[in-house]
Amino acid sequence: MSELKGTTIVAVKKDGKIAMAADGQVTMGNSIVLKHSARKIQKLYKGTVLAGFAGSTADAFSLLERFEQKLEEFRGQLKRASVELAKDWRTNKIFQKLEALLIVADKDNLFIISGSGDVIEPDDGIAAIGSGGPYALASARALLRNTNLSCEKIVKESIMIASEICVYTNSNIIYEEL
Repeated sequence: MSELKGTTIVAVKKDGKIAMAADGQVTMGNSIVLKHSARKIQKLYKGTVLAGFAGSTADAFSLLERFEQKLEEFRGQLKRASVELAKDWRTNKIFQKLEALLIVADKDNLFIISGSGDVIEPDDGIAAIGSGGPYALASARALLRNTNLSCEKIVKESIMIASEICVYTNSNIIYEEL
């Protein structure tokens, strides 16, 4: 079976708010679009945490489930839950094989979590992952530095720009804000 791939997730922290947006496209192989409106962002822990995923969908769902357990275990402490998930992901032989990336955020923190044990907090309050991530990241940085747009408008416009460049990204935007 061909690999399911392709997505763009971007998050921006600005003015005490956090906004996250994703496209809705699910692609199989290099040329088949299976779905246009997939939901790749979720609100977790009583609606106080946002999580977006890129990579293998089944792997990402497994990680999100484990991350939600960590949030419960550590009473919504995003940094602690993120570090513990990254440790499990890096050291657990089953989880080591998972192919996905996560962006997680609450009102105070924004992290990218990877399977190599990384918990990365961006310097500028902007994070992006997925095939269109570099395009969305560049767009968000330019918009944040050179406009007065809200974080909502920045993430939505960044996904739109990425969708014009990346064939694995569409303009069906899913959006959440804290």
